[in-house]
Amino acid sequence: MAEQPAVNRQVLGSNPSQGAALYFHAGPIRNYSGQGSSILIMSRRIQSVTQSWQSQSLATRVIRAWLGVTWIYAGWDKATDSGFLTRGSATFIGTQLSAYSVNSPIGFLFNKAIEHATLVGAFVMVAEFAIGIATLLWVSPTLAAFGGFAMSIGLWLASSWHVNPYFLASDSAYAVLWLAYFLTLYSNRSSAKINLDRRGVLRISAVAATAVIAAGIGKLFSGNTSKENSSKSKSTNSSSTSNNIIKLADIKEGATHTFQAANGAPAVLFRTKLGVYAYSAICTHEGCTVNYSARSGYLECPCHGAVFDPADGAKVLSGPAPTPLDSVKVAINGEWVTLV
Repeated sequence: MAEQPAVNRQVLGSNPSQGAALYFHAGPIRNYSGQGSSILIMSRRIQSVTQSWQSQSLATRVIRAWLGVTWIYAGWDKATDSGFLTRGSATFIGTQLSAYSVNSPIGFLFNKAIEHATLVGAFVMVAEFAIGIATLLWVSPTLAAFGGFAMSIGLWLASSWHVNPYFLASDSAYAVLWLAYFLTLYSNRSSAKINLDRRGVLRISAVAATAVIAAGIGKLFSGNTSKENSSKSKSTNSSSTSNNIIKLADIKEGATHTFQAANGAPAVLFRTKLGVYAYSAICTHEGCTVNYSARSGYLECPCHGAVFDPADGAKVLSGPAPTPLDSVKVAINGEWVTLV
């Protein structure tokens, strides 16, 4: 009788040290471990992401791409803003939270968040990166969609719930987009499941790590400006502690001067023939910092176009802001303009 070719009859799992890496077949034993295993896993992951895009309708793909890219860009915008996590900066997250606490129906929550403003800002930044990356790369897509919806609802309640007519509020539009995408995924049983096995946890951890790294890279692009803002903040703080804003001789009639109010928020000082007055530079819409335009003579918000008239109590002339800017009490005290 002819000799039969050697056949590996090792049963999968019969040898604890090899079972997880052996396959029943004729011929030599193949061990899918190390670099080869990593390449195989990566290849399957790329294939899974590609199939996830191909299996969706064109409309769903458009929504998914728009939301994913927008959330990543939102995180990048915050990461590259040197003042976002810097106290005393015009774009500091704490300033925005302060505005939310006044105008939002859940303002009491923001009052507590102000105490941990830097931590809150860092969390929001990383969360935006993570949600965007997970959405594009199909990592726990249903969970990512719910996270995007929850964040949009939070922003709507924080800053734009009072906007009238409602369709001017972008936060509510994003909330509807995320909700529609979430319901689309939830109706598909396979994508609605949140995989919390070893691979699922590793994927979520990888997304979180990538989000942190992306935020760190963004901060590298804002390093120089951060130092400038820090030095400006220190000089402003030193004058604020004595209530002195600026020497009267240093601000001419018709000129303006940006300073820091007692609560640390940015403010704008005006000098006219009748004296001096000042307003908070925090827009009453979403907490962005308004700028004075010498050309128009108005205070203008760069975020959503709100315009305020400083010559008429900083009342709203146009845009989504619901109320005028807050007044800041100042007075002339000898040769100084001071906070009252």
